[in-house]
Amino acid sequence: QVQLMESGGELVQAGGSLRLSCVASGGTFGDYSAGWFRQTPGMQREFVAAGRWATRAIYYADSVKGRFTISRDSTKNTVYLEMNNLKPDDTGVYYCAAGRPITSTIRTETGYRYWGRGTQVTVSS
Repeated sequence: QVQLMESGGELVQAGGSLRLSCVASGGTFGDYSAGWFRQTPGMQREFVAAGRWATRAIYYADSVKGRFTISRDSTKNTVYLEMNNLKPDDTGVYYCAAGRPITSTIRTETGYRYWGRGTQVTVSS
């Protein structure tokens, strides 16, 4: 059973940066694709970024492209989400996910089997 734990969320001003981390235990990210999703109250969970490490394919939501970067440190079994030029619309609980999605599901929740509990990111204007 893979367990994921996110960290790094905090309150930041618009234009600032944060780096979220997701550490996996009970499994290795090398065996899975990893995704980041976010959710605000009353809204569905939204795709942010994903990495299919076996093929080095990276995917981003249009709203974060050019500002966010997903990466992996295999030595630490950790996936990161570097977030720059943050905007108030980026506010939400950010979740890390791991699974074996196919291309058509890599941007959807159904593509992932394992989920962390989330970390809160708040961007003030």
